[in-house]
This record gives sequence, C-alpha cells and structure tokens, in this order.
Amino acid sequence: MNLTHFSFSVDEAGLALLTWDMKDRSMNVITQSVMAELDQVIDHVASEASIKGCVITSGKAQFSGGADITMLEASARLYATMVRSDGKDKAMQAFFDSSRSLSLLYRKLETSGKPWVAAIHGLCLGGAFELALACHYRIVSDSDTTRVGLPEIKIGLFPGAGGTQRVARLMQTGDALQMLLKGEQIRAPQAKAMGLVHEIAPQVELVARAKAWIANGGSAVAPWDARDYRAPSGKVFSATGMMIWPAANAIYRRETLDNYPAARAILKVVFDGLQVPMDLALRIESRWFAKILRSPEAAAMIRSLFVSMGELNKGTRRPKDIAPTALKKIGIVGAGFMGASIAYVSANSGLDVVLIDRDQEVAERGKALSHKLMTSQVMKGRASTADRDALLSRIMATSDYAALSDCDLVIEAVFEDRAIKAEVLKNIAAHVGPNTVLASNTSTLPITSLADNTGRPMDFLGIHFFSPVERMLLVEVILGKQTGDRALAVALDFVRALRKTPIVVNDTRGFYANRCVMNYLREGHLMLMEGVPPAMIETVARMSGMPVGPLSLNDEVALDLAWKIVQATKADLGADAIDPSQEKLLDALVNQHGRFGRKNGKGFYDYPEKGNKTLWPGLVDLTAHKLDPDTINIAQLKQRFLVVQALEAARTMEEGVVTDPREADVGSILGFGFAPFTGGTISYIDGMGAAQFVALCDELAALYGPRFAPTAGLRDMAAKGESFYGRFLSKRAAA
Repeated sequence: MNLTHFSFSVDEAGLALLTWDMKDRSMNVITQSVMAELDQVIDHVASEASIKGCVITSGKAQFSGGADITMLEASARLYATMVRSDGKDKAMQAFFDSSRSLSLLYRKLETSGKPWVAAIHGLCLGGAFELALACHYRIVSDSDTTRVGLPEIKIGLFPGAGGTQRVARLMQTGDALQMLLKGEQIRAPQAKAMGLVHEIAPQVELVARAKAWIANGGSAVAPWDARDYRAPSGKVFSATGMMIWPAANAIYRRETLDNYPAARAILKVVFDGLQVPMDLALRIESRWFAKILRSPEAAAMIRSLFVSMGELNKGTRRPKDIAPTALKKIGIVGAGFMGASIAYVSANSGLDVVLIDRDQEVAERGKALSHKLMTSQVMKGRASTADRDALLSRIMATSDYAALSDCDLVIEAVFEDRAIKAEVLKNIAAHVGPNTVLASNTSTLPITSLADNTGRPMDFLGIHFFSPVERMLLVEVILGKQTGDRALAVALDFVRALRKTPIVVNDTRGFYANRCVMNYLREGHLMLMEGVPPAMIETVARMSGMPVGPLSLNDEVALDLAWKIVQATKADLGADAIDPSQEKLLDALVNQHGRFGRKNGKGFYDYPEKGNKTLWPGLVDLTAHKLDPDTINIAQLKQRFLVVQALEAARTMEEGVVTDPREADVGSILGFGFAPFTGGTISYIDGMGAAQFVALCDELAALYGPRFAPTAGLRDMAAKGESFYGRFLSKRAAA
C-alpha cells in the first residue's frame, strides 16, 4: 500500500493498527486522498487472512474534525458546471455518486468481514465520528478534551455518511433526533451513557484495549446487520412510534419555523430509514444529502459559518508584518457586568487579569462574577473546584491604577458616558508602559474622539464585546482614524486567545452591529405604532429567522437606553435623523409609564417574580391604530425585518465602515442573530440578487417610507449585474 496520510502496521497476533496523521495539516480532515488511502487499507485488511482486525486511531492531539467542507463546496460547483456542459440528468447522477462516496466507503468497512475499532482521543466530529460509528467498537479517552458529535446541522447540512441511520439505530428515536438536530459536542461519559461509544479508557490504554477487544472475539457484524436486530424505539408505525413522530414534527416546526431544509431532511431520512434495511436506508440518506448540499441555505451557511468564519479566526485581517503577540497580562478598568465578564473569559483563557474599579469593594464584586460563573460550571460537572480556584487566582481585583504598569493590553469598560470615559482613559494612559495597547469596550461612542484622551491614538482602538460575553462568539474591533497596525494585531491576538471571532470595522456612530440592530428594533417599534398586534410582531420576527423578537430584544437591551440613544441622535444629527413615531412610543413607555425593560421588570413585557413573561396589556393603549391580523401581509412583515437590516449593512459597506463582506455576514449572524439560513446580511442580498433586492426595497419604500430606499451603490450593482462578494473581495484581493 502507498500511504501518505496514514501509517499501517500489524503485530505478531495479527492485530492491525492504522494511525491517521496528515503531515501537512494541524488536524486530520477527510479529503479525497484520505478516502482513497482508507479504501486501500480496507481491501488489504479484508483480504489478508492473517489479519484478525484493525484499530484506527490518530497520531495527533485531536482525532479529526471531519470532512474538508471545501471538498463539498467544490462538488456543488462541479455540479453547476456539468449542468451547463453535460445536462442536468448526467450532472445529477455524477453529483449523487460523488456525494455518497464516503457513505459507501464506510459501509464497505462495516461489512468487510473483519472487526474494526475506533480508538478516539480529542475531538472526533462530523464525518470522522461517522467513521467511528461504522466501526464495530468504539473506545474513547477519559480526557476532558475528548468530544464526539455530528455538528453538520450548524452549517446547513446533516450527516451524510451514515450518521443519521447509525445514530437512530443506537439509541431511542427521540434522543437520536435531538442529537442530530442540535449538533452538539458530547463528552465521553455522556457519549457512553447515550450508547454512542462502548468504553472509556485512559489515553495511554486506548490502543491496547482496542486490540484486546478484537483478540477476545470481537464481532465483525454491526448490530443492525444481525438477523435479530430490533430498533431501540421499535417500529415507526407502532404505538411508541406514534408518540414520537407527531411530537418530533411539532418541536421541529417550533424550533426552526421551517427555515432550515437540513433539519426537515433529518426528520425525513430517520423516519424513512428506520422502516427499511440498512443499505436502502443509507441510499435514502444519500439522496437527501445530495439535495440539501445543493440548497441555497447550505451554500450560504457553509460559506459564512465555515469558510469565512474559519478565515477570520485564522487572522485574515491581521497585519502580516507584525510578529505574534504573546499576551500574558491584561487590564480591565470597570468592574461592572461587562468588565467583569471580560475578566472572566480572559482568565478562563489562561491570561492574568487586573480588574480595576473606583474602590476595592466594587472591584471585588466584579471578581465575584467569575466565582459565580465557575461555580455554575462546577455544579454542571464541566469544571472542578481546583479549576475555579486557579481561574480566580489569575484575577487581581484592585482600585490601584499602578497595577496596570506591566499589562500588555488595557480595556476601558466603564459606563457609556463620554466624560467618565475621558477621565478613565487619561488615568490609564498615565500608568501604563509605552508598549501597552489601550482599548475601549464602548458600544456607541466614536473611537477616534475617545483616542484624544490617551495622548497616543496609534495605540488605541475599540474592542466591543457582546453580552453575555461568556456565550457570544463575536468581538467587534474598531479602528480609529489613527489606530496603528500593532494595536490592531495585538487586539486580534487577544480575541484569538479568547477563542472568539473578530470582525474589523472602521469608526462610525454605532459601528456595524449596533447600526443594524437599532434598525431591527425600530422596525418593531414602527410596526407596533402602525397597529400590528405585538404578539404578531414577535412571532413574525422569529419566522423571518431572527432568534428573538424586537420587543423582547429591546427589553433586554433596556428601553431607557433606547430612549437615550434616540435623544442623542436627535441632538447630534437633528430631528430628521429619528422617527417621531418611535420617539413617541419610547417616551410613553419610559417617561410616562416608567417601563425600562427587564431590568426593572417592566417593558414591552411584564416580568413576574414567578412564571413566564407576558406582553404588557397596556401596549394596546399606546397606539391609535389597530390592524385586523387577518388582513396583514405576513410575508411582507418578514421582508421588512430582514431588508431593513441588510440595507443598513449595505450602507456600512458603501461608507467603508465594513470593508469585507465576510465580516458583515459573520458579524451579523454571530453578533445579532441575523437569519443564519441566509448566510448573513450581505449574503441575503447577494443570494436574492442586487436587481431583485433593489426592486424589493423600492416596493417597501413606496409603502413605508425612505428608510427602505436602496443606496446608489446597490442601484449601480443591480445595473451591472454585480454582487457584494464579487465587487468587494476582488478589491481586497487587488489591494
């Protein structure tokens, strides 16, 4: 055998060991060449009488992250090319054959007549875990870094190499559907309890135990190929089955609102597959996989949430001529909720943190948030008390600015007040070394003007976290007019150390994410004032793909903050810059009724001490108009929610605030949950086509006003048949 990605050996007892270790990759991934080599090994193991069975393991710290998604992208592009050259029928047959090649390979292994064991340490996800599921026995290490799972749903796909069929035959149907539809990474103890793996062992014993299972007569027949096999939940058409499937369909619709074809396909392939023999079930899975792989939703989500996100995480926007920064200690001034949360994620990533506030008591209160968050992790079994103590030891709470002297980076995170921030930034600048980079976590105030308070604008920028910091993956890095490359490099190195995704934007009011979000909130406000029932506003927003309705979101952000932003905009830009209907609504809620949002238990919703929130009945008295719900165009409401955000994203690109469509898309999904199935704000426009988007904007502008008017740049793209990705990425490549 000619192997490049694997090493193969057979011991004296006839037990083979296949070690996966791709020399040119930091992590093993499934490629065409990997598949070709594995095919050789399967044939060799099956044909050599002296070989009793084979163990497959990894030579790297992680087993494998799964398939190279760009390989799937390429097959979709090849299909489009073949349609033009060979016709749709031939193209579809070739695409189907290609898309199911991995499934056939794994089935070949499973039915080879020799037992195979997967010995897993570290991550084993996607197509790699499907390989493990095709093996006859699975042993995982007891390390906390070991995770298994099928996360394909997160990028608009579903497991297409047998994963849906094997998982559904290993566990109760409801549990299998939940696993496939959530796409979560599963720790070793949970995986064993779920029946996904057979054994947990120390890493050093994995291979020995795997070989021992083969030597002790391990079966080469998968459970579902045995004559007496019965599915864990019994037959689909049975009393048990009829308790599962109606509920599963209802839950699917509640959670996805039918926006994700891959989720619907999972229900279909499991439902159909459990009724037929395994080989036919795999063919059913493959047919649906080929269909979903060609869907616009999958193409958009793969591009934004895998390819683009991966490029941003690897530092595509980082200045190439600046050496990597080995960050050791950071400072955070402001121990309120945001500052304390930044301290937690920083310490959790191994950094030493100086957490400063006006006195020791307030600083200690900020540190206590880390204790609370870590205690929650301990209670869930995700951390030990030793982990908590180690993290807390990395945070020094103090009121003494002198403690910042040896910090590599200091972030100001005090209240959103220009005068307070100015004073704090001057104090920081007076106590840090000449190489320290300074940053503000402001979400609204222009970075360029704040830089004046530091005396060193080249070393200053914005690092805008989103709440809750420990859960939100996005960080907005904002460049002032004089921010230097070294400051940007340090900021991006910091974000990478936190394992979050950065986007780089230029300075403007509201930056990128908040500009789009404020438009989303305003549209909900205006719908309410038009007479759209509030419950319909919230429901239709979720139907459009947003994770939460605008009224709920505004309650979380705080209504008094929205009022202050409207008033600040009016003062800075004039009365024409705000909508009087929105101002009237917020004035009534905040100033007349004292409703500030969740923080005081009263906003668009009421928040009782016990029980669920409910829409405030008094909302009906705030609007002069009442529309009949049966006469409202639901499709148009959904369009308004998405178009108003996408249009603002287009403006930020034309203004040079965002310079890369990848950042606009990834930032919109991770930062404010813009309908992920669209691929993000810019992909929403490109997917529709500039001409069609402009026509839709014109239609909405005629009905609802100039906020929907398309920009000059959009009209130009529509006339030229261009796209944002074609226009802006070509500019970046040329630069």
